[in-house]
This record gives sequence, C-alpha cells and structure tokens, in this order.
Amino acid sequence: MTLRIRPADSPRDLRRFVDVPWRLFDQARHPQWVPPLRVAVKDTLDVRKHPFWRDAERALFVAERDGRPVGRVAAIENRAHNAFHGDRLGFFGFFECADDPEAARALLDAARGWLAARGLTAMRGPVSPSTNYECGVLVDGYEHHPVLMTTWNPPYYDALLRGAGVDGAKDLLGWWLERFGEGGKEFTLPPAYASHAARALEQTGLAFRNLEPSRLDAEVETCWQVYNDAWEPNWGFVPMTREEFGHLAKDLKMLVDPRFAVAAEIDGRPAGFAIALPDFHLLFKKIPSGRLFPTGLFTLLTGKRSIRTLRMMVLGVRKEYRTRGIFALFAHELISRGLKAGMTGAEASWVLEDNVLMNRPLAAMGATPYRRWRLYEGPVA
Repeated sequence: MTLRIRPADSPRDLRRFVDVPWRLFDQARHPQWVPPLRVAVKDTLDVRKHPFWRDAERALFVAERDGRPVGRVAAIENRAHNAFHGDRLGFFGFFECADDPEAARALLDAARGWLAARGLTAMRGPVSPSTNYECGVLVDGYEHHPVLMTTWNPPYYDALLRGAGVDGAKDLLGWWLERFGEGGKEFTLPPAYASHAARALEQTGLAFRNLEPSRLDAEVETCWQVYNDAWEPNWGFVPMTREEFGHLAKDLKMLVDPRFAVAAEIDGRPAGFAIALPDFHLLFKKIPSGRLFPTGLFTLLTGKRSIRTLRMMVLGVRKEYRTRGIFALFAHELISRGLKAGMTGAEASWVLEDNVLMNRPLAAMGATPYRRWRLYEGPVA
C-alpha cells in the first residue's frame, strides 16, 4: 500500500488533520480513548486567533495509505522558547498514528525537514503546542481513564517514536488520591502531614480565598504573574504572555468550579494559587463525535453536577515563599474541600519525574504514582 505525507495547508486540510484520531480510534476497541472537542483543537491550531502563534509558527502533515489517513504531526518553531532558553530547539506535537512504523518515521522526517529548513538543530515532543498545554506520550497506566486535559494513546506509541529517531528526554508523572481506599476506608491526610500544614499556617499567616470568575481580568492578572514566577525553574518551561494566559483562562472558565480554584495571600500579597478542575473527560466520552452542536453542549451543561473526580492541574507558589510549607497548606486545603464536596478521587499531574519538592510530599500524603508520560528528543539533521 502506498504511503504519502501530505501538508495540511488549506481549511479543508485542517479539518482532515483534526479528524485523524477518529480514523484511528473508537470507544469500542479503545475504551479509554476520550474524543477531544473539535472546536478546542481548532482553536489551539488557529494561527490567526490563538495568542501562542504570535511568537511561533507551525506546519501540519497527514500520513495517508491509499488515501486513508493513518497519522498526523505538527512541526513547531517556538521562538519564545528559544529566546528564553537560548537554544535552537524545534518541536513536534499533535502526534497521532496507527501502529505503522513507516508512517511514524515519515511523519517525523517531514517535521525534521521543516524544522531544519528554519535552522533548528534538535526536536522535542510531543507538545501540543507547548508544555503549557497537552504534552507527552503515555508509557504507563494505559488501563486508567485519562482525566481532563491529559493524553491517552495505545502502548505502541513509545516504540513508534523511538523507531522514528527520537529518545526519551523526560518523564512526567500522574499521582492518584483515592477517597475510599482498600476496604472502603475513607482517605485522611497522615497526622504528621496535617500537623505540618497546621504549623505552616500558623507561621506564615497565609489566608486562602476563592478565585472569583466575576473578576476574571483581575484574577487572571494575579495568577499570570504567579504562574510565570512559580514555574520558571522547571525543565522545558516557557513563560506565557499575558494575552496567551488570558486566552487559556477564558477557555477554562466554563470548566472551573469555584470551590476548587483558590488563591493564597500573605500580608495581602499574592503567594500562590491552585486549580483543580472537575474531570469533564467523563462527559467528553458521551460526545463521540467531538462536536458541541447540536447536543454536545447540552451534555456538558447537564452532566456537570454529576462529576465526582478532579484533576489537580495547577499549583504554583512564588519562589520567595517556597520554603514556608505552602505546598502542604495547598494540598491540605484542596483535599479538605474535595472531601467536603463528596469527591471520590483526584489526579495530580503533570509532575516532572525528578521534581522532588512535589513528588516527595505527594507520596507522604498517600498518593499513588499510577500514570507516566514521556517527552522525546533527537537531532534534526
């Protein structure tokens, strides 16, 4: 069968690019797969409207066998990343592929060619389109339901990418906190951990408050400043512009439950913020087409109250406050709120595999590392 790699340049090509996952997966054969919302994928790829692309460019490629899509990839030049880190790194993202090593190799070769033509020397991914969004290939925990804004793929992806000339660069962890453990016993924070949180609260004078959707612009400004300060030391981090951060906040506004979106202040100054989102992926599975209309939006609105699991996806603390035990306070606050609201479990992700300051407290509070994603890297030439 003839393999062909086609650039996706036109609006029709873009629709074909977005549609690839539906050509590869279905919920009967892949029960863990969550159909993405097409409108969200199109928004992220929109170079005219999405602020990320103000300082980045991309090329899209679709692999076909006898006219049938069998894979896709985006090649990305992120100028903001290279300016921040002082390197010449390119990226690939939005990667999906059948169990077809030739197609995977051809897709990554197409991405390499585009990146090489722009003078870039290495390639990392998948990031869609950066580490501030969905990223990584699942390499452990395939049997588990993928919570909101995390990726799922079949086990063969790791071999496909290694065979296509990239090697593992960094792993990301997902930790699970279960409300009811073995024997139906309800989860409680270990006494030593709760005591540590109480001491930290007394020593810092920290005060929690809910983030207020009605004051979105002011809250976005505060959280944006904390976000870029808190994540700056992290591997692969790229600061977000105020415009990009605001765009993401507006996209998530409908998904946020104010009970699990908290800011922390010390002496009236912002010290950090944390957001745990209800796992809307449970509802996305009920929208197999990935289209919000005519019935998808109704499914989201009516099913929102039934969700009983969370993803703890953002927890940032300003550098100057990191030694004051604020992580313990945030974790204690979010877990307490979740238990009070009747939530049955929560995932904390993504956490860099070598982030001791996050992984050690999660283990101490009884969380289990149950899923793992991998980012890959290799030369362009």
